[in-house]
Amino acid sequence: MAQGPNNNDAFLGSAMQFMQAGQNMAQQFMDYLGKATGSANTQPPVVDPQAMTALQKQFMDQQMSLWRAMLAKQQGQQQDFKVSPEPGDRRFSAPEWRESPIYDYLHQAYLLNTQYLKQIVEVIPADDDKAKNRMRFLARQVADAMAPSNFAATNPEFIKLALETKGQSITDGINNLLKDFEKGRISMTDESVFEVGKNIATTEGAVVFENEMMQLIQYAPLTPKVGTRPLVVVPPCINKFYVMDLQPDNSLIRFMVEQGNTVFLVSWRNPKEEQGHLTWDDYLEHGPIAALHVARDLCKVKQVNALGFCVGGTILTSALAVLKARGEDIVSSLTLLTTLLDFSDTGEIGLFIDEQGLTTREATIGNGGLLPARDLQNTFSFLRANDLVWNYVQNNYLKGQKPQAFDLLYWNSDSTNLPGPFACWYMRNLYLQNNLRVPGKLEMCGQRIDLGTLGMPVYLLATREDHIVPWQSAYQSTRILGGKVRFVLGASGHIAGVINPVSKNKRSYWVNDDVKLDAEGWLSAAEEKKGSWWADWAGWIKPLAGDLRAPRKPGNTKYKPIEPAPGRYVKERAV
Repeated sequence: MAQGPNNNDAFLGSAMQFMQAGQNMAQQFMDYLGKATGSANTQPPVVDPQAMTALQKQFMDQQMSLWRAMLAKQQGQQQDFKVSPEPGDRRFSAPEWRESPIYDYLHQAYLLNTQYLKQIVEVIPADDDKAKNRMRFLARQVADAMAPSNFAATNPEFIKLALETKGQSITDGINNLLKDFEKGRISMTDESVFEVGKNIATTEGAVVFENEMMQLIQYAPLTPKVGTRPLVVVPPCINKFYVMDLQPDNSLIRFMVEQGNTVFLVSWRNPKEEQGHLTWDDYLEHGPIAALHVARDLCKVKQVNALGFCVGGTILTSALAVLKARGEDIVSSLTLLTTLLDFSDTGEIGLFIDEQGLTTREATIGNGGLLPARDLQNTFSFLRANDLVWNYVQNNYLKGQKPQAFDLLYWNSDSTNLPGPFACWYMRNLYLQNNLRVPGKLEMCGQRIDLGTLGMPVYLLATREDHIVPWQSAYQSTRILGGKVRFVLGASGHIAGVINPVSKNKRSYWVNDDVKLDAEGWLSAAEEKKGSWWADWAGWIKPLAGDLRAPRKPGNTKYKPIEPAPGRYVKERAV
């Protein structure tokens, strides 16, 4: 049925309001940029007036086209203009956003405002690529936060559910919000379902060594024969190791053991104030270096295999360079999963690290103290704010829903602190100055290190959609390490691309033996293989595991089992 003139006037008024809202959002963003750039006069950046005028005209034309399309829809006529979300944006996928002309218009107008803000960023001058990317990141944060789906008054799903439940969803949402205030973080999963050592991190084994920084777990054998050469795994010290050992059917650790490897794993301690003095050198010396020596001594072999994941791979590779400088050649092969050695392009994480902010951290925690787990978790969450922040604001607080039980999100919420001296050294020397790739530039544990001296065979895995370790950056390790490298590119992201069980036969990976090509050239010539990279890695590591022998229980008379896996360190939560 055709609408009366009053409704038309209302839509016109709404259109004018949203035009003004878009202009205001853009102006506020530019004002904020002037302050965020740290310039002395904190003035907003100067923009080409002709480019800005063209953008403003285009924006107003689009808003008017949207208004006319909405009127045509009300009158049963065909729409000639529509604004669609970007691929993967599910915020407005519910039918409620289109059933009502008000909310149909509301979310499309918001999308136009978001496009306008992003276009403005592209015409704002920037000193370098990092400054431009910081602008893009800030613009995305502003746009995501202002989405109508985040607010009760502008979310039709909230209103419909509140009416259907006679307000119970509102009550439940408020209770969820109060509980999260007590926790100090947003609940992403039903945490009551999981318990470390009970239904996650259940691969059998024992802690056979421990120091102030880590426990070393030796896993029980699962095959009649095992290779003589053990595998030492160094996970990241940011978050807990059990992302590699969630459930039996998606446990990478269990898979490694099932391939006939004697697996040792470093379980990092969750630092408290007493560990706030620990340095990068401490992590190398008392982490992988200690673990490698214990594994070699316990298994009575000259060499072991080693695997590092994310920053654990960076720590492990640095430790191997220290050992090499000391004349110790005790690692036969190296596997690196989504690891940075060249920090030229660190993705959006690098946007959080600049000279001004780092100098402040060095002054406060550089000589002692903690980088809190909450800061780290918030940083990683806002890299994917719609998925890891606003999605839960909508579901938990607006709709009053209880988060579903999901092991990976339970792990994601189990964050760790970092010692201040370690964190500051890591951010300055690697993220900010990119010194690790330069031979002889850095001194670690009293040695000038050169990653090029590491001549063992290397298996490098990167993942194509990784927003933490861009795969092109991980590929640069082929230029740094001295040994023969097999580079494999997995599908999906930083975690899902790594934790991809063979049994589920999901996703795919790319292989190409020619690592002399640049990254894009390598991918263009690569062969795509269906399924998990785990099988490819298992075939690579098998001939490097040594002769077969009968398996032994964890520990021996010198390294007596201290407690069952997963040990007590991994169960300590950040305060």
